Amino acid sequence: MHTLTDRTWLWLAAAFYLAGFVLGSVSVLRARRHPRALMYAIVAGGFILQTLGLYARGLAVKGCPIGNTFELFQFTAWSAIALYLVVGVTFRLSLLGYFTATLATVLTLLSLVIPAWDATRRVGAFGGNHWIEFHAALALFSYGVFGLLALTSIMWLLQFFSLKQHRLRGMFSFLPSILELDHINLRLLAAGVVLLGASLAVGSVYWLDDTGTVNAPKLVATVAVWVAYTAALGLRLAGRLIAKRLAWTCILLFAAAILSLWPVDSSRRNLAAPARASEPAPAPTTRSAGNLPADGPRQRPRHTPTTAQAMPTPPPGAIQTQAPPSFLFPPSPYLSPSLSLSLSPPDDAAGGIKTKTKRKIKTKRKIKIKRKEERGRAECPRLELPRSTPAA
Repeated sequence: MHTLTDRTWLWLAAAFYLAGFVLGSVSVLRARRHPRALMYAIVAGGFILQTLGLYARGLAVKGCPIGNTFELFQFTAWSAIALYLVVGVTFRLSLLGYFTATLATVLTLLSLVIPAWDATRRVGAFGGNHWIEFHAALALFSYGVFGLLALTSIMWLLQFFSLKQHRLRGMFSFLPSILELDHINLRLLAAGVVLLGASLAVGSVYWLDDTGTVNAPKLVATVAVWVAYTAALGLRLAGRLIAKRLAWTCILLFAAAILSLWPVDSSRRNLAAPARASEPAPAPTTRSAGNLPADGPRQRPRHTPTTAQAMPTPPPGAIQTQAPPSFLFPPSPYLSPSLSLSLSPPDDAAGGIKTKTKRKIKTKRKIKIKRKEERGRAECPRLELPRSTPAA
């Protein structure tokens, strides 16, 4: 019997989430309330299929399936769905299932249609340390909580818009009250901060023992996300970040949290690079006769002629010519040092050249001064004294 692969299970789960999205969209366009039990059953079926797919991937990689970008997106969607299955029953939110199915559809399909995100599978990425594995899984589960918080914040903004514009029909009639959504946002925000803080606390125990195990971009990105959500929770409890500003803050922070997954994934690639570098290099392959040798093409030796080859002795009775001047034929590196021609002039000749140069410069200066004086005389008129008249 042919067994299904992990990606097949995940494709089936994405199909269930897409069916829930289509059901909710049709109900919204028709301004009818979709059956809550049917939506819950569709999302729960997708959750079961996604759990089977992640379980199969975990068996293949021998650990929690959060080793690359594909697995990070799948686990984040699985966390948000798991939280909806609890929160949806507790608060009886009619449109929360529709929004959650939309988020899960986007995350799962986006990760499935990009093959580069699942090009490499890291087997034993956590080195058999279950606490580090628990730390990473708890951090991603908190991201699922923040995703659900972003969805409830969107629902709050829609309800606020409907009340402000006096639009109480259609989709807006299915939204919960603003007060109920505000309570849900506060609880989800507190739960996400606690979960991510616990994850950082577990990871810090092992990070302090060996600081080189965590890359700087990953540490900065994760801590920055936790600090931002913690600040938002503190301002909400203090009454300084409420209503519309809180909703937009939660949406923007979740977008930043999703973007922070790339530094997390790139840090694992950087840590895996030294392991590949430590592997022995493959032995050079030898080639058959007629091809290039194993150590590469041989370089042609540079020919340096000897004194006898450079200046052969003329036969008796031959006319000997003088060597050409040095400025026409510069010294060649192929000649021996004893026969190389020097380009530097003698000391007395250099002194004579300097003296001639100084004389030329003085002559040019004198000519310039004379020309300036002639121009000044031509421009300035001559002053003539009045002639004295003889006395009468």
